[in-house]
Amino acid sequence: MNILEVKNLDMSYKTLDGEVEAVKDVSFTVKEGESFGIVGESGCGKTSVAMSLLQLQADNGKITNGEIIFDGKNIVGLSENQLRKVRWNGISIVFQGAMNSWNPVVKIGEQIREAIREHYPDKTKEENTNKILELFDIVGLDSSVIDRFPHELSGGMKQRAVIALALSCDPKLIIADEPTTALDVVIQDQILNEIRKVQDVLGLSLIYISHDIAVIAEMTDNMAVMYAGRIVERGPTKEIFANPRHSYTKSLLESTPSVVGDKVKLKSLEGEPPSLINKEPGCSFAPRCPYREESCDPSLDMELVEIGSDHYVDICSVGKK
Repeated sequence: MNILEVKNLDMSYKTLDGEVEAVKDVSFTVKEGESFGIVGESGCGKTSVAMSLLQLQADNGKITNGEIIFDGKNIVGLSENQLRKVRWNGISIVFQGAMNSWNPVVKIGEQIREAIREHYPDKTKEENTNKILELFDIVGLDSSVIDRFPHELSGGMKQRAVIALALSCDPKLIIADEPTTALDVVIQDQILNEIRKVQDVLGLSLIYISHDIAVIAEMTDNMAVMYAGRIVERGPTKEIFANPRHSYTKSLLESTPSVVGDKVKLKSLEGEPPSLINKEPGCSFAPRCPYREESCDPSLDMELVEIGSDHYVDICSVGKK
């Protein structure tokens, strides 16, 4: 059963230079208990999708089209009071900047209690404290953290506390937006293991967002590859890694080192992503595409087409023939 369905989602930002189409025609589903990954380079729209799901985008951001159906209900257009009932209790998020997620002058425990009180006002302080300590045990934090300030914690401890905060109101879906940013590789591995353990223990659905395609391979069942605000490939993670069909997906994989098999020289992707301000229709990847052929017409409209079982690729009318 699908816990989340995103249908033809468009989201843009108004700026002094023009309208930035940060998310364009994005569609995907997340099943109960599933891990779904979104990967792409910086600026491709990954975090804008995450913020749209919670409708926490900046003041100049607006959803202009599409539906976000969570637990059977379209949450686009809900009032702020209605959305507050969905946030944290239905969908929660682990932000990528652990330090910026905390009020520096309020103890960790009190900040988590505040979230619990918002959704469970009838619970006593003792019940809330016991809930926090249970969460700390799940994510590997000592009980003493409840009375400590954010600056007293290491980066890894702060990130674990953010995971505990995201779990505090028993959500059905957690968004992990690059949760290991700025952490060393050892702590990154520990945090990833904690997220997997939490998902297995609690049976949650997970959306994992990263620019690291190797992490997506490790963490997810299904995935979407984003470029210039669009999903260019979507499907089972193992299938996409074994049989990448979009040129951008192939380029990402060719730029990622592997510890399995023969040593292969890594390839860099030349050029820069296109501007999303007043973007022209057609194939945004064409100027950088190392596989571009003479038959390609980058001005043609693009469309996600199913090429295998639940495997979709963004191709133009030429590619469909």
